[in-house]
Amino acid sequence: MKSFLFRLYLQVMKLWARLTRINNKKIVVLNGAGRSGSNGYLFAKYVKKHHPDYTVTLVEPWPSSHLSFATWREIGAAKFVLTTHQPFKIRKSQVNVQFWHGIPLKRMGIMANNTRARDNKRNQKLWRKTADIVCSSSDLYESLMSACIGVSANQYRQLGFPRLDALQHPVVSQKQLLHDLFGVVDDHTQVGIYMPTFRYELDDENVLEQIKAGNFLTLADFDAATLNAALKEQHQYLIVKLHPYEMKLFDHLSSQFSNIAFLNNDYLAQNDYDLYELLGATDFLLTDFSSIYFDYLNLDKPEIFITNYLKEYEQTRGLLMGPYEEVVPGQCVNQQAELIEALEQLARGKDDYQPKRQYWRCLTNQAPVQSACEQIFAFMTQNY
Repeated sequence: MKSFLFRLYLQVMKLWARLTRINNKKIVVLNGAGRSGSNGYLFAKYVKKHHPDYTVTLVEPWPSSHLSFATWREIGAAKFVLTTHQPFKIRKSQVNVQFWHGIPLKRMGIMANNTRARDNKRNQKLWRKTADIVCSSSDLYESLMSACIGVSANQYRQLGFPRLDALQHPVVSQKQLLHDLFGVVDDHTQVGIYMPTFRYELDDENVLEQIKAGNFLTLADFDAATLNAALKEQHQYLIVKLHPYEMKLFDHLSSQFSNIAFLNNDYLAQNDYDLYELLGATDFLLTDFSSIYFDYLNLDKPEIFITNYLKEYEQTRGLLMGPYEEVVPGQCVNQQAELIEALEQLARGKDDYQPKRQYWRCLTNQAPVQSACEQIFAFMTQNY
C-alpha cells in the first residue's frame, strides 16, 4: 500500500513540476547514496567547482515524500537529472544520467532470490524507458547489470564513475585521519577500514542482536579487547564504517578502545566529505560481501574478507559470481583468530594477492584513466 501511495505521490508532483520551463544549464542530482561513495554527491561537488556556469541542485535524501514544492520545481526545470538508484525524470525532454552506486556482487532484480516478479518487470520497464545514459566502467559491469535489470546495450557509456575519481585523490592525509578519529600521531602504522554489506536483509535476529551487543564483526569468537590489543601491537588502526541501518542499532557511535574507531555520517557531513574521499588514505580493506571491494581494487591495496555468513547470503539473496573464495582477491576468514593472523601478515608486508587484484581490476575498470567526472560532464552536455 505504501509503495502504491508513493508512486501516486510521484505522479502528482510530476504534474506540478512540469509547470516550469527547462533550463539547459541546470543539473539536478537525486542522491540516494548518502556520503558513502555517492557518485551523485561527488559529481555535484565537481561541477560546482569546475563548471560554475551550470546550476547544480543536490536533492537528498532521495526518494522522499517530504520535498518542498520549490524543490520539485527545481527538478522540473533541469535539463539533466542524475540518479544513484532508480532512473527518474519528469518529462521526455530531460536527460537521465544513471550512475547507480556500485558494481553488483550480490544478486538483485530478476537474478535475486528475494524479489517479486511484478516489481522486477516494473523496474525493467522503468530502466529501459527512463535511463538515457547508464554510466559504466567495464564490459563485466554491463553484463552483471543487464542480467539483473535488463538494461539495453545501447544505453551504456563506459565513462567511469565519479566515486573512483575521489578514491584516487584523498582530501585528507593519513596523519590527519589518525588525528581526527583516534587522536594519535603514529608515523609507523597501517590504517584499515571495515565496511560490511547490508546485513539486515539476512532476516536473522541473531545477527542484529550481535551487532547491538557490540560485535560489529558478527564473529562467534569476537572479543574487542583482544582485537584491539593485536592491532595496537602491530601499529594498526581499524576504522569501522557500518551500514547506516546498523549505525542506528548503537546508542552512540564511539569506541572505548585505542585502535578501533567508528566513522559516522556526522564526521563526513561536518567536513563536507564523502567516504571515498578518505579511502585513499587507508592501507587495507576489511569487508564481507560489499561491492566496495571492486572499487578498492583501484588502490591496489590488500583486502580481507569475512565469510562466516556466506551460505546464508547465498540462500537469502544469492551472489552473481562464485565460488566466492575464487572470486575475491584476498584472504577469507571465518573467525577472529584467523583475522588477527591475516592482520599480522599485513603488518609483516606479506601480500600474495596482488596479481589477483590486478586481474579483477582489469575486468571491472576498462574506462579511460582521465577524470570520470569530466568525461561524464562533457559527454552529456555535448551530446544532448
